[in-house]
Amino acid sequence: MSQPLHRQLFAANALLPTGWARDVLMQWDEAGRITEVTPGVLAPAGAEQAAGPLLPGMPNLHSHAFQRAFAGLTEYRGQADDSFWSWRNLMYRFAQRITPESLEAIATWLYVEMLEAGYTSVCEFHYVHHDQGGTPYADDATLSQALLRAARNAGMGITLLPVLYQTSGFAAKPPRADQARFIRSTDNMLSLLERLAPATQAQGAVLGLAPHSLRAVPPESLSAAVQGLTALNPKAPIHIHIAEQTQEVDDCLAWSNRRPVQWLLEHAPVDERWCLVHATHMTPDEYAAAARTGAVAGICPTTEANLGDGIFDMPLWLKHGGRWGVGSDSHACVNAAEELLMLEYSQRLSRRQRNVLASAAQAEVATAMTLQAVQGGRRQRGAPLQAWPWASRPTWWCWMHAMWLCAICRLTACSRPMSLAATALQPSTACGLRACAAYPKAAMCCTRLPRGPLWPRALPPLRPTDTQGVEPIFP
Repeated sequence: MSQPLHRQLFAANALLPTGWARDVLMQWDEAGRITEVTPGVLAPAGAEQAAGPLLPGMPNLHSHAFQRAFAGLTEYRGQADDSFWSWRNLMYRFAQRITPESLEAIATWLYVEMLEAGYTSVCEFHYVHHDQGGTPYADDATLSQALLRAARNAGMGITLLPVLYQTSGFAAKPPRADQARFIRSTDNMLSLLERLAPATQAQGAVLGLAPHSLRAVPPESLSAAVQGLTALNPKAPIHIHIAEQTQEVDDCLAWSNRRPVQWLLEHAPVDERWCLVHATHMTPDEYAAAARTGAVAGICPTTEANLGDGIFDMPLWLKHGGRWGVGSDSHACVNAAEELLMLEYSQRLSRRQRNVLASAAQAEVATAMTLQAVQGGRRQRGAPLQAWPWASRPTWWCWMHAMWLCAICRLTACSRPMSLAATALQPSTACGLRACAAYPKAAMCCTRLPRGPLWPRALPPLRPTDTQGVEPIFP
């Protein structure tokens, strides 16, 4: 019986779980699994040479892919009190115009951008399910399949998280007309997950569930959905928006006499499968209780800054042993290093200290943050939890999937821009991403749209007046 084929990559410097190492040789098999990582060796003859230092590719814990296409449209004042709500109303208008073709093009383009910027997997929090009239497609997995194709064509690892969305506020407030594309019954959602399971498994993707938020999913639906998902796959990840805005906290208190995180911990089986997205506004007791569950905090620093959400208290979370990762969320910024930089700087501003997220074990703040975000993010995208980095499920698109290593400049908090040298997309390839087959395909699809490379066909311009006089309700 022939021995499995192995490929090799030699790097002068690589960031391993124990920290930076020199003269590192990595070997992987034809299935894409890293089989051995050996520091302190001479480069073997014939081994590929990394173009620069190797870092773990960053899992992107939170993405709404379609929002990348309208990010620049919101950066002007539409009214005196512009806020999350005025942004949300523009986003809703944009969501009404998304088609399967435009979603696939936008997502493919975005996922290539992510790969260029240091992300190598994404948790896609997908809530646009139906056609533009709110009617289910003949195949109601149409838009989910578009995202899977986008990830496959771009070479991006994906955790697909179909969103359960049923109400527009607490106390089962009926959905608005402009939320019709999002709405599914619990039974319909579980049926969708059953139908998507073979496709995600065949692609090497991960399938989970995203109850949108406590305001969008009534208690009985949340319970039934979690139970149904667990019956389908007891290890499937569960992501939920929670405590992003102070109004959400106030509304939850008025409804239940409990804060959002407090209510969730009392009424749901929160454990290490769960990702608490944002969790911006928690009390010290909530920080401690949530961290004890093993749930991962999904922090989206640039989006939270862009929307004026608030600042997550990371030192308090870490004090209680909390795990965390980062996401680009609305994609106002698509850059893993910038998310870490924004997170560290927000902590410095709120505490009036420096190097806040370094530790006694790892004094270099960039290294400490990178390792924590990779490990927490990998856990919450549904990746296997064997000893990182040597154990991994096989994938066809990325030979470094176990460690998610990509050749980028060493992350430092300095003004010099981070540049991506290369990312390996295939077991035999280490190439610039713009040369990959997915990029021209996405570019061709996008650029034939009349309003620019990221603008869906025939979308009328959004004016400041479009956001006025609309009731502020969370998405």
